[in-house]
Amino acid sequence: MESLKSQTPAKAAAARSALPDVQPGQPWPLGSSFDGKGVNFAIFSAHAQAMEVCVFDPSGQHEITRFRLPAHTADVWHGYLPGAQPGLMYGLRAHGAWRPDRGHRFDASKLLLDPYARDIVGQFEWRDEHFAGDRLHPRHMDTRDNAALALKARVTFDHFDWGGDQAPRIPLADSVFYECHVKGFSKLNEEVPPTLRGTYAGLAHPASISHLQRLGVTAVSLLPVHYAVSEERLVGMGLINYWGYNTLGFFSVDPRLASGAGGLSPRDEFRSMVKALHAAGLEVLLDVVYNHTAESGEDGPNISFRGLDNASYYRLPPDALDYYDNYSGCGNTLDIRQPRVLQMVMDSLRYWVGEMHVDGFRFDLAPVLGRTDQGFDRNSAFFTAVAQDPVLSRVKMIAEPWDLGPGGYQTGGFPRGWLEWNDHFRDGMRGFWVQTAAANGAPLPDNTRADMAQRLCGSSDMYQPRNRAPAESVNYVVSHDGFTLRDLVSYNQRHNEANGEDNRDGHSHNLNFNCGAEGPTDDPQINALRGRLQRALLATTLLAQGTPLICAGDELGHTQGGNNNPYCQDNPSTWIDWAAADDDLVAFTARVIALRRQALPFANHWYSGVADALGLHDLAWLRGSGITLEGDSWRDPKYRALGCLIGKPGRAKAPLLLLVNGGNTTDPFLLPAGVWRCVLDSSHPQGLSTWQGQGEVVFPLPANSLVLLAAAGSGISI
Repeated sequence: MESLKSQTPAKAAAARSALPDVQPGQPWPLGSSFDGKGVNFAIFSAHAQAMEVCVFDPSGQHEITRFRLPAHTADVWHGYLPGAQPGLMYGLRAHGAWRPDRGHRFDASKLLLDPYARDIVGQFEWRDEHFAGDRLHPRHMDTRDNAALALKARVTFDHFDWGGDQAPRIPLADSVFYECHVKGFSKLNEEVPPTLRGTYAGLAHPASISHLQRLGVTAVSLLPVHYAVSEERLVGMGLINYWGYNTLGFFSVDPRLASGAGGLSPRDEFRSMVKALHAAGLEVLLDVVYNHTAESGEDGPNISFRGLDNASYYRLPPDALDYYDNYSGCGNTLDIRQPRVLQMVMDSLRYWVGEMHVDGFRFDLAPVLGRTDQGFDRNSAFFTAVAQDPVLSRVKMIAEPWDLGPGGYQTGGFPRGWLEWNDHFRDGMRGFWVQTAAANGAPLPDNTRADMAQRLCGSSDMYQPRNRAPAESVNYVVSHDGFTLRDLVSYNQRHNEANGEDNRDGHSHNLNFNCGAEGPTDDPQINALRGRLQRALLATTLLAQGTPLICAGDELGHTQGGNNNPYCQDNPSTWIDWAAADDDLVAFTARVIALRRQALPFANHWYSGVADALGLHDLAWLRGSGITLEGDSWRDPKYRALGCLIGKPGRAKAPLLLLVNGGNTTDPFLLPAGVWRCVLDSSHPQGLSTWQGQGEVVFPLPANSLVLLAAAGSGISI
């Protein structure tokens, strides 16, 4: 029999009559799967009354045939089509009740995408035909057929030659995360061939990898690469969702980020990227969005989940089933309480580890995953499932520990073994460095120094009481979401006009300071202060106790023109401008990462501050006078400087002394006894210093700077 995927519309009628009977098949695995002789379909829907599969020609425009899945097992509709081959293109139609008031939004006139699609075909266009509810009268159905416009799934069955690929498995103590956007990273890099720029292949190019290796980072943390759809509002303004936090296909790579070079499919280009990064010793972490889907709120379209089983896939208010719990801020919230929805998330995660070889995940709005009927629970089904999973329990799991629902702020509240983005670190370090500079000698809040010290030492107030390791705090001062590092110290106000929301969007509490001029300036003093602050923030992030994360471009001096919410800006404002790179800042960043690797100033255990039998403290805090910093001295608003004497570093063989001065003038600091050598001075554009000498002398601690001194015998060679 001619394969189904090759049939033309002219043969459609004959093909329908020639099709073999659809067999019952199996209720697993979910989605479509080829076994060498045919294709099994298994689709979850607890409330549908029937499920149809519609088969299309290769163009996706002409339906060849359709058939109902003949079997129904434990809420899974399934059937087996003998003779069907990989490449077959299909969509689904779910039959059931149109009762939004009861949570059901079935409409068989809408062709739906298989949630388990590995390969999604077509370009989504916002058209009224996708909406099951009439757009003027939402409680009434719009029964126009959307098949010609709908996205389709394509059956896959492929083999990728991994060539002995091995996961780097970098220990947390050695990890330095580098957050980047696949397109934005290489789009303007002239060392990458034009056809590869801004793609998976561009990130895998030797020029890209060379930069990452020069820096010394250990993992790229990629903004979403799942198949995503831009919101209708953005498309109407001529914009797109550049960041990609609007997922539709949890098993499919975003084809917009593929070059197609060498004839590779987007899936295989992504795999080739992972393989190349692994060969360079770099891990690949994915930012994933399992908190909501691209189908928006109650006025949104039936693209996939809503039409297949709205009441199962989404959280609906019990007293208003025609609405949605909106804990994501994007119109809907996936209901991980439902076993089959939980299964989909787990299957997706395992797919990306097992088939795509990624090394971990950063979960957007992660509390959604742990929400039960009573709110967030670190012992919920999702966390339990991950903990016992033989695949997922071995990779890095990182939470953005807040969502928009009740009790949604959960920093410090995730299970042991999970990492968390630590916004306390971000705000504490911005407060100490940026706001101290802005105060220019004026009194600061009483807790500024104490909070900085707390964050420098792993945020022990949040993690130690729960028996969690310091490395579970992901320390960052800048991420994709907000100002770039350069803009943080170049703007007093956000400049988000290009986003089309009259500059109302984006964070308003940024702890930023323009250092004396709004935006670019030729003033050498302002630029010098901006440089000192950028280097101090980078050094603090990279040397602090915990797992550091820096944002791509910050080491190059990247600017977004003051836009602190450029989620919809796919243009040079978000693409890294390699031609304008600050080479000194790159060298500084690489030096600090190398120092972290050699010295590991803080071990991955909690310090006690207690002296041993020889009188050596594992860690002690000092004032500029050299005496111990304790009690009310922490709250003295006049002091901008402090020292951290680390008696037992993580890797250095002798004590380290980390000095910080947040003020705008040089402060004298009396060094402890011993022989000391300065291995880092952030006041220098590249962090260099030649100072060395005896202790018990006054060291001139530069303004707005971090200095790291190593005692004799430390073993630090940098």
